[in-house]
Amino acid sequence: MLHFFYSLFFRIALPFVLLRLWWIGRSNPEAFVRWQERLGYVEASDEPVIWVHAVSVGETIAAAPLVKALMRRNPDIPVLMTAMTPTGSARAKALFGDRVRYAFSPYDTPGAVRRFVDRVRPRALVIMETEIWPNMIALSKQRHVPIFLINARLSARSARGYERVASLVRPLLQSISWIAAQAEEDAGRFLRIGATPESVSVTGSIKFDVEISEEIRSASLKLRQQLGTERPVWIAASTHEGEDRQILEAHQQVMAQYPDALLMIVPRHPERFDDVADLAGSMGLALLRRSGTGDALVGGVEQCQIYLGDTMGELLMLYGACDIAFVGGSLIERGGHNPLEPAAWGMPVLSGPNIFNFETIYSRLDAGKGLYITPCSDALAQCVMHLIADRAAAETAGRNALAVVEANRGALEKVVDGIVERV
Repeated sequence: MLHFFYSLFFRIALPFVLLRLWWIGRSNPEAFVRWQERLGYVEASDEPVIWVHAVSVGETIAAAPLVKALMRRNPDIPVLMTAMTPTGSARAKALFGDRVRYAFSPYDTPGAVRRFVDRVRPRALVIMETEIWPNMIALSKQRHVPIFLINARLSARSARGYERVASLVRPLLQSISWIAAQAEEDAGRFLRIGATPESVSVTGSIKFDVEISEEIRSASLKLRQQLGTERPVWIAASTHEGEDRQILEAHQQVMAQYPDALLMIVPRHPERFDDVADLAGSMGLALLRRSGTGDALVGGVEQCQIYLGDTMGELLMLYGACDIAFVGGSLIERGGHNPLEPAAWGMPVLSGPNIFNFETIYSRLDAGKGLYITPCSDALAQCVMHLIADRAAAETAGRNALAVVEANRGALEKVVDGIVERV
C-alpha cells in the first residue's frame, strides 16, 4: 500500500519537479539538457547492458574503478552509467569517454522506469552506496534483472528513517540479489530493516582502492611548483554553503601567523563557484581562479591568498598540490564527504564533526591517528597552524592516514567477483 501511495505522490509531484528542473536550467543549462531521459525516453540498446547507477559526482568517482574492472572481466557486455546530477554525468564522461553509454536516471515513477528498462534492457543493475528507489528496484526485479547494492552504507540516522516505512523498504531489500556492505555496522542495519541474511556480505569499501596515477602525480607537482614550494598550502575540499565563510575566517587567522599561507578552496557544486569568489572578495582576500576566467592578480600566484578550484574532475590532483586537507560537508549538518583521496596522498586529514555519512571510514582514520576533528572555525585555524608549525606531526599524521588506506584495500576485487558470479 505504501508503494502505491509513493508512486501516486511522485506522479502528482512530477510536473513540479520538471518545472523546478527548468528553473534551475535557466542559470545552469546543463541541468535541463536531455530532460526527456529523466522520463525514460533514452536511446534503445542493441544488446543488454550492465546498468551502473551512481546518483552524483561522488558516487560516480567511487564507481569508476568498479566499472573499469567490470569492463575488463566482461569486455563484450556494454556498460550504461546513469546519474541524477549534471556534474555526475559530466564526470562519468570525463572518466570514460565513448567507452560507456551515459544517461540521466529516470525519475522514480512506474512509467518512467518502465520506459527506461524497456529501452536499455539491463542484464544487471548495479547501484552505488544506498540509493533505494522503490520503482527502479521493483520493476527491475519484475524483469528478472539481478540487482546489486554495492559499497552499501547505512547510517544509524538513515536506518531509523527506513524503519518508519518498513512495509515499503522490506520487500525492496528482499528484491536485491546482493548487498555488499562497507562494514559490519552497515550490514547489521540492513538486516534490521529487512534484508535477508543470505543476501548481505561485508566486503569493505571500494573507496579504499583509490589509485593515484603517475599522470596525476606529475600534474600535482607542476601545480605545486606554480603555487610555491616553500609556502604552506592547505585545501578545503567539497565545501558547502554555510561553511565557506567559516573556512575563510580560519584562513585569515592562519595568515595572521603565516602571511604567505595559501588556501585552496574547492566548492562541492559548480554553481557556487562565483558565490565563493564573491565571498572571498568581500572579506578582502586576494583570489585566483584555477579556470583563469577571473581577473588576474597583480603579482599573480605569489600574491594570491585564496586559490579557487573552479574546475570539475581535478580534485584528486588538487589534493596532491597541498600539505594539509580539510574535507567539507562536515562543519554543517551534511554528513561529510570521502576523506580517502587526501589520505591516499599521505597527508593529514581534517574534518568537522558532522561525518555520519562516512562514519566507518572516519572511525578507522581516527583510530589510525590520521584524522583531526575540528568542530568550528577557530579550532580549524588552530589545527592548521599546529600542523604548519610542527612538520614532524604533520608527516606522522599523513603516514598514518596512508597506512589506513593501504590496510583496507581489496574490497574492489571482492565486489567484482561477487557481481560476476551472480550475473
